[in-house]
Parts: sequence; structure tokens; C-alpha cells
Amino acid sequence: MSDNPLVLSARPGSRSARHRAGPPRPARQRREPMPLVLTALIVAGALPVAFVWWQNTIPGSLDSPAADLTAAGRIAGLLAAYLLLVLVALMARVPLLENRIGSDTVARLHRALGEYTVALAFAHAALIVCGYAWQGRTDPLTETWAVVTGYTDVWLAAVALGLLGLIGVVSARAVRRRVAYESWYHVHLLAYAATALAFSHEFAVGTEFSASPRNRLLWSAAHVVVGAAVVVFRLALPLYRSLRHGVRVAAVVAEGPGVVSVHLTGRDLDRLGARAGQFLRWRFLARGQWWQSHPYSLSAAPTPDALRITVKALGDASGALARLRPGTRVWFEGPYGAFTARRGTFTARGTFTARGTFIARGTFTARWRRGTTRPVLLLAAGAGVTPLRALYETLPARARGGPGHHGGDGGVLLVQRASRDEDLVLHAELRRIAQARGFGLLAVVGPRGGPSDDPLRADRLRAMVPGLAERDVYLCGPAGWTAFVRAELRRAGVPARRIRTEAFAF
Repeated sequence: MSDNPLVLSARPGSRSARHRAGPPRPARQRREPMPLVLTALIVAGALPVAFVWWQNTIPGSLDSPAADLTAAGRIAGLLAAYLLLVLVALMARVPLLENRIGSDTVARLHRALGEYTVALAFAHAALIVCGYAWQGRTDPLTETWAVVTGYTDVWLAAVALGLLGLIGVVSARAVRRRVAYESWYHVHLLAYAATALAFSHEFAVGTEFSASPRNRLLWSAAHVVVGAAVVVFRLALPLYRSLRHGVRVAAVVAEGPGVVSVHLTGRDLDRLGARAGQFLRWRFLARGQWWQSHPYSLSAAPTPDALRITVKALGDASGALARLRPGTRVWFEGPYGAFTARRGTFTARGTFTARGTFIARGTFTARWRRGTTRPVLLLAAGAGVTPLRALYETLPARARGGPGHHGGDGGVLLVQRASRDEDLVLHAELRRIAQARGFGLLAVVGPRGGPSDDPLRADRLRAMVPGLAERDVYLCGPAGWTAFVRAELRRAGVPARRIRTEAFAF
């Protein structure tokens, strides 16, 4: 235990950070409304698509198994085309979706819909071929060749189907864990080509569009709107901001084994509206790095002329950041992410020190849920501490320290999890911030162990964190660890609506 009573170090099984805790309060499960609204809108959009199919189905035409298979293939193709357009829209990085609903939520929805899209696209091809083969009394292989070579632009649809199949294979969990992020990312860009190829096929042979000028107009307008969103938010806006703010590398500082902080400087960076807890996609214009971009969270509160990211070397791209030279130009997209304490504003100006040690200088702004004094728990593992470090620096105190007031942690407690002391990323900075702001800081160091003896299981969390069930919780780290701790928080009585997560995964 340190000489600061607010900064503790606890090993698994240690009693230094334990407090008496009562039984958990029952918590009612309630989902966040915005993801549900987005999902409802996507489902609602499928209804007009189904209506178009029904409108173009001739009464009495479904009079044989072959006709039924063909009709089923048509509706599967229409829904696959619609979902493919939705996937591209979700990939457009529209700020309303990325910052209000959250990039991780959008990514999860994108992944789930992607599975349905690929399945529907292959079902469309199989059902159409089988229906035609049944009707023509031929075998499916012969009919496949006849369809691809004999119908206008069907070969384009076959290429699009192959691209979707490739994306589906790379996205499978077993494959995704073995594929580099760069490969996964660039394969997914093929979705744009698949959309364009499928669009040509739909107008050439789709009776729903070839026979209806109204449907062609509406379908074309939907593609134009989605395409415009991609051009504006993925190309034009990032290019404008990169040129406008002139971000460059100021310094690269080693923080620990395989961990570096990249200090960035630029013009009028406060106009970006970046908030603690958000991330940007960074493209460093250096040899071997200019062709790829990667998402890294801000690890310090943004200021008008400086930003900082802290990155652990987990691959070739992240490892190369240690070799960046000062002055390197940086292009970026963002800021993105809803992993913030929004609604309301807390602003601090001046120089922040702790016992004479400089922390930072400038104007810092954090936003939080207006009208609440609920205490906060920040839980971090590995590089997941980076967005939480920025939040820790900017969150307003929710309760004053002292006995009986949330354990004397100022209403804000950060628990940092690591296997070894040297893996406590940015811990020295966190200690200085804790001392300066009167916040609580707890390092839990040691092997994870099994579910029955993990140091962050529900009963130990309740003993470790005063008033756990009353807190807003921010949770960030590797995907598996995040899922485990979230489940333990629920067991400990924390309502789901008060647990905000961000997992470092793709």
C-alpha cells in the first residue's frame, strides 16, 4: 500500500483492498434504446422490400414446387441486396451512428447482419438454380452454367457472390483470430465491389425493377444516398480535417515493455470535438505505414494543440509506431465512439500537478450525464486503460472523499488489471492524477485464474469496490476479459444499463 491512502495495490487474495459489502441489489435488465431503435429501423426497411416482391408475384403463379423455389430465391435475393446496402451504410462511419450509438455496437450489428446477408445471397443463388433445374428437368450443375452464361449480367452477380463468400470466410471467428487486421480490413473493402456488381445484376434480370420505373428510381436513390454517405464521411471529411488541422508526430515515448505513447500536435484540435474515451483512425504517412489506418484511443484529454495515443505492440503495424520520427504527417478519421461520459459539461483550466510533479497544462472538457452524482467505476485491462486514463483525467468528482463517502475515492475509482507489475500501462500517470484529484486507484496484479478464483469475480468485486451496485461502470480491455467481467458485474448487482463497455477486438 502506498503512502497515499487513495492509491492501493492488491494481489489476488490480498485483503488490502477489501471492504465489507452487503448482498447485491436486484437489478432489472434494460437495454439501451438507441441500438434497439436502429435495429427496428433496419427491420422496418425490409418490409417495403418484401412488399415489392409480393407486388410482382403474379397471382396463381406459385402452383408448383419449382415456382415456389424460384419465388423463394427472388425474395432471398431482394433481402440480401437490401442488407448488403445496410452493411455499406453501417460502414460509412456516419457520426450520428458512431458517436451516439457507439462504434462497437454498430460493429456488432454489422457482424450479425453480415452473416444473414451472406446466407441469403447463397440461398438466392441455390434456390433460383434449383427452381429452374426442376422446371427444365435438368441437373443443378448444368443449370448453374446455363444461368451464368445465358442471362444478362448474371456473371457479375456470380463474382459478387464469390466476394461475399470470401468476406464471410475471413469474418468467421476461427479464421478472424488468425488473420492480421490489415488483411481482414482490406478484404472487407470488397463489399463495395460486391454491392456495385449486384446492383447491375438486379436491374438487368430482376423483374421487380426491370418492369417498374418507380422501383428502379427508389432503389437507385437508396444507393445514391448510401454512396454519398461513404464518400462524405469516409473520404471527403477525413481529407478535409487532415489538411485543416495539420497533425504531425511531436514525440514517441516508451511507456513500458512494448508500449509507446505517440504525442501529436496540430492546429485548432479543439474544433474536432474529440472527447476523452473516443478513438480516431490514424494513418501515419511514413514508409511502410501510409497505406493502412488503425483505430487507437486517445490516452490523454485532448487540448487545442495536442493529442496523445498509447499503443501496445501486438502486430507489425502497432510495433512500427515506436520507429516513427517527429514531424511525420498524420491523416486521420474521427473522432468516433460513444465510450464517453456525455451529457453535461465539466471544464478545468490551468496547470495540473501532483506534489510538484507536472501532469498537464491547458483546458480540459468532459461531458457527463446531467443531474446525476452517481459514483463511477473504471475497469481496465492491458491497453484498455488508454481511453479510461483520459476519462480519469477529466471526470468531475461525484462525491467528496472521506469516511463513508464511497471509500474516500472522490466518487471515481479506477481498477487496473495486469498479470505483472511491468504490464500496468500508464500506472505512474494514474497515480499522479489520483493524488491530484482525490480519486481512488487500485492495481490488481497476478494471473487471471479460473472462473472460481478470478480476482475480479462478483464477490471479490463487491468486497473491493465500495458501493459497487450504485456506480456507473466503464469497462475496457480484451474482448474475452471484457465479457467475463461484465457478466461478473451483473452478478454483483450492477444494472446492465449502467455498464458501458469497449472491447479491443476487430
